[in-house]
Order: sequence, then structure tokens, then C-alpha cells
Amino acid sequence: MESKELVVKTINQEPIPYIPTAFCNIMEHKIIERIAGVAPGCYRREPERVYIKCQQAIGVNMLDQFIPENPLDMMEYGYEDYEMGPTTGAKHIMLDGMLIDSPEAVVSHLESFAFPRLVKAIEEFDEEKRINEIIKTENEIQNKLGPEIVKAGYGFISFPILAYSTYGYENYFMAYALYPEVMERHFSLQADLAVLNNLAAAKAYQRGGFVPLYRLDHDMADSRGTLVDIKTLDRLWFPHFERSIAPLLDAGIKLIWHCDGNLMEMIPRLLEAGLAGFQGFQYEDGMDYEKICRMKTRDGRDLIIWAGVSVTRTLPFGKPSDVKKEMEWLVENGPKTGLFLG
Repeated sequence: MESKELVVKTINQEPIPYIPTAFCNIMEHKIIERIAGVAPGCYRREPERVYIKCQQAIGVNMLDQFIPENPLDMMEYGYEDYEMGPTTGAKHIMLDGMLIDSPEAVVSHLESFAFPRLVKAIEEFDEEKRINEIIKTENEIQNKLGPEIVKAGYGFISFPILAYSTYGYENYFMAYALYPEVMERHFSLQADLAVLNNLAAAKAYQRGGFVPLYRLDHDMADSRGTLVDIKTLDRLWFPHFERSIAPLLDAGIKLIWHCDGNLMEMIPRLLEAGLAGFQGFQYEDGMDYEKICRMKTRDGRDLIIWAGVSVTRTLPFGKPSDVKKEMEWLVENGPKTGLFLG
């Protein structure tokens, strides 16, 4: 069975005797090179070629996030030259000449800069231009991957996000708690722009003939649970998230959510919003894989699940037999159709 047929049948949740392999993103250069069958040092000289060769050698059937140069950020002993940002230890966060040193500074920047930029982007949105951008980018990546690997959607659908990566955790979440009306205004404007973008994306799917699967990716939990109280998400975020993704659901595109941390409280709500499944489970943080795989979509279908062995427990500390055992557990307890392994 060719990759595209295998991937499409899995997305459509048809019974087939095979389980497709999704991407396998490795950071250590020497392992990438060994699997790709190239000489040491080749990855740094030709990252894209070696990255693709590695994915092909693994037997990847589907890849959504194309990140051939990500491992260049990390050397043998970790990050050697890394610029600290708002969520990675920056001592000062300066935005548009404004020091973000308090929750009030977050609000002031949102009202003075972020909101006007969103309004301007909404007013100037060019649907046809956006459709062509998406098709061009996706086709370029698909041509690089070749026919063995199917390019799935990633990086061009939008929805409201928690802006901690812009303002830093401390001041943003204090602002979230103290000024909920400002936060909802931000989510609302983001959603207004997202609806326009996602209408264009739905048309790009149709014109481009892409496989109807897209992975939404925004970290909203840590190992303890959601980053903000779930009741505030119900009130401030979920209504705007739902209207953002409606054009895609109307077009028959199946959306799955990338899970970092303990997202169990959000799982039922995301399903009620119309999602078709999930990817990336931190089992050791309380993500109940067996329970999730027994859940249904809002129209009563089994979930699409993209599962993998624990990257913080089994892969770094387990033996090959532990990896094999966990893979068998994923298959035995996963959905009978619609299962990807990565």
C-alpha cells in the first residue's frame, strides 16, 4: 500500500491491516546521520537533505511540521548558543520601546499596539493572496519530501492563543487574572482574524487537494494541568476558539490537537468544540491514554490518535524491550481505526 493511500484511509478511519508512521523528529546529529546512512558531519552541511533522508529511512508515511534545521539549535551537549526570550530566561522584555515589567504594562501594550495591529490585519486581509500562499508553501514542502511521505497540514491555520510567549509567563498570567475583559478582547480580535484566515485555508485545502488532516499546536498546560483555570477558558477563550475553527469543520477537515502537559480537563471541551482527536501524550503527567482513546467526537465517531512512546521517560531511560512493550500497549489500547504512530 502506498503512503498516500495508507494515510488517507487512516484519516478516513477505514479498517486497514497497517498502521502508518508519522514524523520522528530526532535532535541528536549523530543519530540522524546514522539512520540516514551518511557520514558524520553531513547533517550540519546539508541539514535539509539529511533530515529528509532520515525520515525516509525510518519509513515515515506522513509529516506535517517540516523542521529540518531545528536540530542545528542543539549540539552534542545541548544548547550552546541560545538567545534568551520571554519564556526562556530573558531579564528584560522590551516590545515597541515599552518595558513589560508588570501586568499593567501587558494591558497597555495590548491596547496600544497589539489590538490596532489586529484591526489593521483584519481590514487588509486578502483572501486570494492567503490561499495562494498556503498552496505554494505546502506544495514546495511536498515536492521536497517526494511521494513516499505525505505532507499534512501544519502552521497555516490560526486561532486565539495565550500570549505568554510575547509577554512572558509572570506578567501575562497576572494580567490574565486581573484584567479578564482585556484578555477576552484580545481573544476576540484574534478570532476575527482567524475566521478570515481559516476560510482561506479551507479553500486552499479544496484547491490544493491536501489530505484533510491538520494538527493544532499551542501549549496550554504544564505537568499539573491547564496554565489558567479551566472555568476562565470556558468563559473567555472557548467561544472564540470554536468560531475560529468553524470554517474548517464545515469543509470536512479533521483537526487534532497537540498535547503537552496534563490536558485532561480540556480534552472533553476540545471534543465538544469539534476536534477529531489528539497527538503527543505525556502519560507520566497524567494523560490517560486508554481513557482518551475510548472517547468519541461530538458526532459520535472514534478519535483519530497520533501516539508515540514517552519522550521523557521510555525513550531516554528505557531499553529496546521497553520501547517495544510501550508500542504494543499503544496499539492494543488505541482506536481500531484512525491510529498513527510517531
